[in-house]
Amino acid sequence: MEYTVRPLKESEYDVLNDFLYEAIFIPEGVEPPPKDIIERPELRVYTEDFGTRKGDCALCAECGGRIVGAVWTRIMDDYGHIDDDTPSFAISLFREYRGMGIGTALMRAMLDRLKNEGYRRASLAVQKANYAVRLYQKVGFETVDENDEEYIMLWRA
Repeated sequence: MEYTVRPLKESEYDVLNDFLYEAIFIPEGVEPPPKDIIERPELRVYTEDFGTRKGDCALCAECGGRIVGAVWTRIMDDYGHIDDDTPSFAISLFREYRGMGIGTALMRAMLDRLKNEGYRRASLAVQKANYAVRLYQKVGFETVDENDEEYIMLWRA
């Protein structure tokens, strides 16, 4: 599968809402939530007014002219919040493009970009049952905290 990783254009920021929905971990056998779940305040923090805040950065994976995945960072008070200087990660791909290495490429490209912009850390939260935990470990994230359902993970440059 041939794809390109590139910066997400400002005119494309709306796709982050689609990928925010795709990022919601849905365990096997559980009914997906309605699309409007992304309007909840605890989820809107990931995309609302994207491009206007410190740490806002987005990359996408494009395949055949279609955006099939996105990774974005923002300094926000989200589930993976560490401090006000550490960007939090969000990443997702459309289901049919998962397991092909695209997520790893997106993560590595974003970590390189953050490093080049002077960031020394990045964080994320992930459900313990989510297969993506292995991806995050593979690109250098370590578990620094946890609760009953999630790991809080940190990457250090």
